[in-house]
Order: sequence, then C-alpha cells, then structure tokens
Amino acid sequence: MAAKNTLRITMLGKSGVGKSSLGNTILGSDVLTVRKFTKSQPSFCEARNGSINGRNVAVVDTPGFFCPESSEEELKQEILRSTTECAPGPHTFLLVFKIEKFTEQEEEIITKIEEYFSAEVFMFCVIVFTHGDQLSEDTRIETHISQNKRLSSLLEKCGGRCHVVDNKYWNQNQQDEYRNNQKQVEGLIQTIEEVVRQAGGGCYTTEMMQNWQRKQNQLRIRFLRSIIKYKKRFHESIGVILYKRMPDTDVN
Repeated sequence: MAAKNTLRITMLGKSGVGKSSLGNTILGSDVLTVRKFTKSQPSFCEARNGSINGRNVAVVDTPGFFCPESSEEELKQEILRSTTECAPGPHTFLLVFKIEKFTEQEEEIITKIEEYFSAEVFMFCVIVFTHGDQLSEDTRIETHISQNKRLSSLLEKCGGRCHVVDNKYWNQNQQDEYRNNQKQVEGLIQTIEEVVRQAGGGCYTTEMMQNWQRKQNQLRIRFLRSIIKYKKRFHESIGVILYKRMPDTDVN
C-alpha cells in the first residue's frame, strides 16, 4: 500500500505495448518484471515505489488486455484489483499504447476500461505512447493523434492529456529535449499533478469502482428479470393462441 502523500499511478493496456518498461522508465530503475508471456505463466498486478525529483511515486503494472494465459473474467478481476494495490486508489490511470495503427482491438480496450471503471474514469486518465522512436523526425505525438479520428476522440475524453516515451532509445538522447525520457517523465508527473489538482486532491477510489460495479450488477439483474418476464408472457400468449386454434369437440 502506498503512503498517503505518494503519487499513485496505475497502467492499463494490452499485452506487449511496454507497460512494464514504461513503469521502469518512470521509476528510473528496472524494478518491474518485463514478461514474455507464456500460457503457463499467470499474470498478476505488480506494484513498485520510487522517487522522482523528491516526489514519492507508486506505479502499479496490470495484466495486459487479451493476455492469452488468463480468461477474460480472470483478467477483469485482476485489473480491478489494481485499485487496492494503491489504496485508497490511483491518482491517475495511464492508458498505454504503441505508436502504431489504432485498431478495433484498441477501441475494445477503451470500451472495457469504461465497462470496468465507469465513464468517470477518463477524468483521471493520461494517454502514454511507447516506441517513440517510430515518430518521424520533427513529428510530435499530438500530430500523430490528430491523424486518427478515434484517437482524437479518446484524447478529448482524457482532457487532452498525452505523452510519449521510448523505453529503449530515448534514454541516451540528451540533445533533443522532446525525444528525452527524463524530460517526458518530468512532464508526465506535472500532468498527473494537474489531474490531482483538478480532482480537488482526490483520486479514483475503490469505493467509486465498487459503486459502479454494484450499478452494473443491478442493471444485469433488471435485464435478466425483464427477459424472464418477456419469456413468460410469450409462452402464455402462445398457449392462448394454441388453445383458440384447438378444434371444438361436441360431447353427446
């Protein structure tokens, strides 16, 4: 559990986008396990603490969406558990993507995040792209996003907050301030602190998640009840129709 004055960060994204490496880049050391997934290897949340320019930071790595070694329900429960890894909850969620084509699978991840945490979660989200070396020279991440309507829509949901890192090449780049992980991480921390200020010093709490899950369960129950009621009425109607079609028989 992170200390009260610690900046708490949870990373979300699909397998292979570089979440663990991003966490290590943020913390400045290789403390999170960078996994090469196999079907025999379970996937769990992992939390590590560090300090950035005197600011205590806790980073929670989560299993990747569409991770092959876990069922969808197992993944969901483990991802939801990430909020308790940094109780009372994360100050921000980093939505982690590679710089590549934004496909229907990425769209599905956004849908799942909203389904798991509610639409309110985007108030606490920052988009972070990895593999920044794939940006063409003199191109900034905002330009890359503007070329895709779905990405632009997501950025708007997240209050225009986005950053880019390169976990492999930008650590050595000291000449270009933009293509420099240290500068990007400093900017990311400033963005997260602004998210905290906008939330009145609050965070996305486990209570918010539980309330949302409770509402979702209530909606499912109502839906199932309506289906049962509909089926009952349908069968009753069929029974009436069949009865009316039965031939009259005279009993002499």
